[in-house]
Amino acid sequence: MIEVRDLKKRFGTHQVLNGVNLHIESGESVVIIGRSGGGKSILIKHLIGLLRPDSGAVLVDGQDITPMNERQLLEVRRKFGMLFQGAALFDSLTVAENVSFMLRREGKHTPGEIAARVEQALDMVELQGTQNKKPSELSGGMRKRVGLARAIIYQPEIVLYDEPTTGLDPVVSDSIDQLIQRVRDRLKVTSIVVTHDMRSARRVGQRILMLYEGKIYFTGTPDEAFSSKDPVVERFVKGISDPKEHTF
Repeated sequence: MIEVRDLKKRFGTHQVLNGVNLHIESGESVVIIGRSGGGKSILIKHLIGLLRPDSGAVLVDGQDITPMNERQLLEVRRKFGMLFQGAALFDSLTVAENVSFMLRREGKHTPGEIAARVEQALDMVELQGTQNKKPSELSGGMRKRVGLARAIIYQPEIVLYDEPTTGLDPVVSDSIDQLIQRVRDRLKVTSIVVTHDMRSARRVGQRILMLYEGKIYFTGTPDEAFSSKDPVVERFVKGISDPKEHTF
């Protein structure tokens, strides 16, 4: 489904990505972990063509998207749905208006068709009957669910999750993890989850990739990640700082 070949990206003197190589199979659930500022979000932006690399290739369904123009990229992006870290809802719009925003903007569907699609998406994320509520009336977990409903209303092939459990308590985080798995299994989508939450990573990931110093440093199953004796991997998954580093 997705392949990244020797991807490099520099901002000024800072080499963020320094030869990233990875592949993600259709229907797979992959978690990307790594230090804050280590390039995880930059990598995700390359997967949907929001950033162009300095060198390397990003293949989606066998097509290299790096040389594509914006019109070509729009077609590729229709394969993706994305849940942003803060859900990125419009405060002035209702739940239904947020979820259907792009469908209404396209102007290709009748109001009845849009309403049916919204109801279906909200049912998938267990938010039936919330169409007329505003984001301010919802809890943090509910806003995340609305964001996910918006991401899946197109019935995408790939869903990207950017820190889906950030700011949520453990119980709500667990419900979001279960939702990610439900969406994956029911819609048969490929899931790519960026997270610092190692409990979440263990629950939703079939495979874990660790980005470190601009490259994929580790790839393996959750059990392999959590039992690893590699000091870099072990310190990260256990949340132990390196005494040689000053992090404050």
